[in-house]
Amino acid sequence: MILNKETAKKTAELLLQIKAIKLEPQQPFTWASGWKSPIYCDNRIILSYPMIRNYVRENFARQIEEKYGKPDVIAAVATGAIGIGMLVAEYLSLPFAYVRPEPKGHGRQNQIEGNLEEGQTVVVIEDLVSTGNSSLNAVKALKEAGANVKGMFAIFTYGFDTSVKNFEHLEIELHTLSDYENLIETAQNTNYINTEEAVVLRKWREDPANWKS
Repeated sequence: MILNKETAKKTAELLLQIKAIKLEPQQPFTWASGWKSPIYCDNRIILSYPMIRNYVRENFARQIEEKYGKPDVIAAVATGAIGIGMLVAEYLSLPFAYVRPEPKGHGRQNQIEGNLEEGQTVVVIEDLVSTGNSSLNAVKALKEAGANVKGMFAIFTYGFDTSVKNFEHLEIELHTLSDYENLIETAQNTNYINTEEAVVLRKWREDPANWKS
């Protein structure tokens, strides 16, 4: 869920402005999963724009403190959220760790990189939530390490029903700076897309696995 409507609209506008999100209803992208999609999101581009990465960092920090106070540790989901997660931790003067998709196959075989003590409170930073599987995999690893995971903050979510159910099942609160509906609304209001394209984009989210352009 978004915590602030104005922040959601502004974040969507900035993501479109720097092409971190691209909307192409007529020339859809192919995701790694094989899905055809009229939208592509790469929030790592934010790191190349100091003013925008500072905007994201400061809004994350403010919303984390408003919702949970200061946690003991900020943890990021590797690899996409490491950069922005580190910026948030630095801004809040907190320890930082990140979580790999799976333990390393060599060395200490860590899945969690950084110091994390049992019982510490953790807020997880993610750049993008689709199905939620990789995001929640990181949460599970943190819990298995004894962390008290307060919640997750992401830059953007598609808001798929499956992701909502996955987060509810694991009883993890997800908060995002922006989401799909605010993105489409902002894209229309700024003439990035027209009404017909907005209809196509909303239709895609209803059944992305079977959508055809």
